[in-house]
Amino acid sequence: MLACPSSSLHGLTTLQRHSQPSHFLLSKPLFFPRLAASHKCNFRSLLSGNNRRRSAVRASADSPEVPESVGVGDGGGLQPYSVKIPVGDRHILVETAHIGRQASGSVTVTDGETIVYTTVCLDDVPCEPSDFFPLSVIYQERFSAAGRTSGGFFKREGKIKDHEVLICRLIDRPLRPTMPKGFYHETQILSWVLSYDGLHSPDSLAITAAGIAVALSEVPMSKAVAGVRVGLVGDKYIVNPTTEEMEHSELDLLLAGTDNAILMIEGYSNFLPEEKLLKAVEVGQDAVRAICNEVEALVKKCGKPKMLDAIKLPPPELYEHVEAIASDELVKVLQIRNKIPRRKALSSLEEKVLKILTENGFVSNDSTLRSNSETIAEILEVEDEDEEVIVDGEVDEGDVHIKPTPRKPALLFSEVDVKLVFKEVTSKYWRKRMVEGGKRSDGRTPDGIRPIYSRCGLLPRAHGSTLFTRGETQALAVVTLGDKQMAQRIDSLDGVDEFKRFYLQYSFPPSCVGEVGRIGAPSRREIGHGMLAERSLEPILPSEDDFPYTIRVESTITESNGSSSMASVCGGCLALQDAGVPIKGSIAGIAMGMVLDTKEFGGDGTPLILSDITGSEDASGDMDFKVAGNEDGITAFQMDIKVGGITLPIMRKALLQARDGRKHILGAMMNSSPPPAKRLSKYAPLIHVMKVRPDRINLIIGSGGKKVKSIIEESGVDTIDTEDDGTVKIFAKDLPSLEKSKAIINSLTMVPTIGDIYRSCEIKSIASYGVFVEIAPGREGLCHISELSSGWLPKAEDVFKVGDRIDVKLIEINEKGQLRLSHRALLPDTEASPKDGLVEEKTEQSKDKSSTPNVTASSKRSSEDDSVLPSKKFVRRLVSSSLDKPFTNKDKTKKSSNKAVGSVSGKDESSLVSGEA
Repeated sequence: MLACPSSSLHGLTTLQRHSQPSHFLLSKPLFFPRLAASHKCNFRSLLSGNNRRRSAVRASADSPEVPESVGVGDGGGLQPYSVKIPVGDRHILVETAHIGRQASGSVTVTDGETIVYTTVCLDDVPCEPSDFFPLSVIYQERFSAAGRTSGGFFKREGKIKDHEVLICRLIDRPLRPTMPKGFYHETQILSWVLSYDGLHSPDSLAITAAGIAVALSEVPMSKAVAGVRVGLVGDKYIVNPTTEEMEHSELDLLLAGTDNAILMIEGYSNFLPEEKLLKAVEVGQDAVRAICNEVEALVKKCGKPKMLDAIKLPPPELYEHVEAIASDELVKVLQIRNKIPRRKALSSLEEKVLKILTENGFVSNDSTLRSNSETIAEILEVEDEDEEVIVDGEVDEGDVHIKPTPRKPALLFSEVDVKLVFKEVTSKYWRKRMVEGGKRSDGRTPDGIRPIYSRCGLLPRAHGSTLFTRGETQALAVVTLGDKQMAQRIDSLDGVDEFKRFYLQYSFPPSCVGEVGRIGAPSRREIGHGMLAERSLEPILPSEDDFPYTIRVESTITESNGSSSMASVCGGCLALQDAGVPIKGSIAGIAMGMVLDTKEFGGDGTPLILSDITGSEDASGDMDFKVAGNEDGITAFQMDIKVGGITLPIMRKALLQARDGRKHILGAMMNSSPPPAKRLSKYAPLIHVMKVRPDRINLIIGSGGKKVKSIIEESGVDTIDTEDDGTVKIFAKDLPSLEKSKAIINSLTMVPTIGDIYRSCEIKSIASYGVFVEIAPGREGLCHISELSSGWLPKAEDVFKVGDRIDVKLIEINEKGQLRLSHRALLPDTEASPKDGLVEEKTEQSKDKSSTPNVTASSKRSSEDDSVLPSKKFVRRLVSSSLDKPFTNKDKTKKSSNKAVGSVSGKDESSLVSGEA
């Protein structure tokens, strides 16, 4: 195929119009510039007929000459080229033609010691025409980039992870609007992280690398695209901050765009005001502009000729035919309020248009027709060319006989062209009605919000549930509370296992739009929408110390007509309250739309901003801007553009209108009927949090975890989680099992005090020198034969046997922590006179004093009664095991008075999360 001689990255101004929604083609002044532009560039085919469809469409020798700096190197590839581009307070290194020289475009982008390698390839054969550009993006982080291997059995990377899917979406969304309509060669972008230094994030580099690779390739992209991250530390905005700087940032903004417009933003913040967000966007846009200017210069030196002649657009005449047939009925159909009846009416009208055009001889089902019917002018030019035909009988036997094929009529359109044009005409009339009439399909004004209804406590056995309905969009949000084992494990390049104690999972079944489809693994769209809703709700969650549960939110879309991710935010917030999670406030989400070019439809040229858009307004509009937060600020945002980009004034107007919409939605959420329960469900697990000395954690775990398993089996609790800092969390379904396990752990981890008395302790074994008595589960002490009786005892087995229970008193702890017990100290001395008893008491006291060098004493351990916090916190504070220091013979304090101990308690504070509080 021949390329346009004037093709370059700067020469695609006309093609940029093609990437706009098709209504630009329907006004009379813009009907034939499309035809003129293509004819002016002399788009001609080297092959005709069916062979033409199967040929590789590449730029021919008539394309602009390759610059000297892009000479042919070894193997026929381009000469390696490198350039440093300033980004923020440092430079990134862009290299091309070093590796991947057989790809249509390939680059490596380096920031610090983080390297991202990206390639772009095109299919030689165009796919079937569609209204969706055939672009696929794969991003993968190689564990070898951080000097690690995969933790799986096969030790290699497999299916891409959720966070990699999110980065794939970040790459795809800004590139898609820059692709011209009519380009149907399947395009694939592959991106790998080859090196990661733990300091420079690869996601923003991957966006920039993909934009540069596409700009260098043959894909007829209209503008170079780049992406940056913007952080806010204090009052300073930082472009591409390091991971250390992001730990202190109030904002995480990823922005992508061209040298003069914003194409995509996505980010999360902690109730950031709109003005600060706009300032961050301005800083990011300046950085993107600087990168794009450098990329433009790089493309002039190293870029390949663009495949402009591969763009196949429907004939302009078809727009006139479709509009003439469907215009009157379209006006009526677009006034239908409900989604399903309107969709069926549009489908019926489309079939009517096809039928009429077929009956009039304008439509053919021949799949090869479209490649031959670009424009009338091109067809007429091809007819003037001579075609060599070999007639039968004039060739030798065995030669190929080529028979003439009758040519199709000039005005014969394919069925797929009719459908594409019908959709564009529908979009045109939708926009015209919106701008001229000021009313939307459901009768709302541009800033109107659909009716909102919410119902909490819908599912009796779930820990929390809410059915949130906004117009024809409905989400069922369910909250489940659990222990640490329910947390989601994240395996990242950093090599540090991260456990998420809160995660939101979004699902979009085909039934929510009244269709039949496949149910399987979550799609990329579901993963992206779930993460957006999750990050929207994170700032209002309590800390783990205040609420030690793992929280899972499931959002199932039961009806969908626009803004289902924002419905998940609203429903998820109400479900958290219904589950008794003490959140810090309420969050609402809203999706904003836009009609950019209003002057074309009778407006004053000011962009028309739409609040709470529906599905058709998303499909036919120019913007999808989702904003979540409260009255004070924004917690999450995501913007996608379907045109060449928007400016900061438009974004400011959309943000301010979104704030008003959020206030309205928050007010409606407060009127939920029934309202959220705001207390723990009786089916939610109980959690008891206690602190023990870190060096006694092993006593709870035991060898190979045997001890903790035996405690779980004996007490009947669900799980027991232990941490290195001495925190112990007990998860149970009922209070008796929780109390039993707590008592066992208290006994295991208690710190014995000299003078403590232990009642009814079992004799575990008997030796010639005494008996071993178990004062607590797993804790034994020696009661010497001299301490078993007030009189002389020749053999311990003469009086005691294994299994007997006796009362003992702790009288000594040696340096090894071994306990010396006395039974004689608790026996009444009936033989001694009062005077003798006094002497013996003094003697015992003297003996105790003389033994202080080998005895450790401690202060009394105090116990506190249970205290109940205010009910809104749903927390009961109890007393748990002590953090007293171990007693050794190095401490020389007086022993405390004797006291009976039923269950050992101490100064440490523990908490029981309970719905009864």
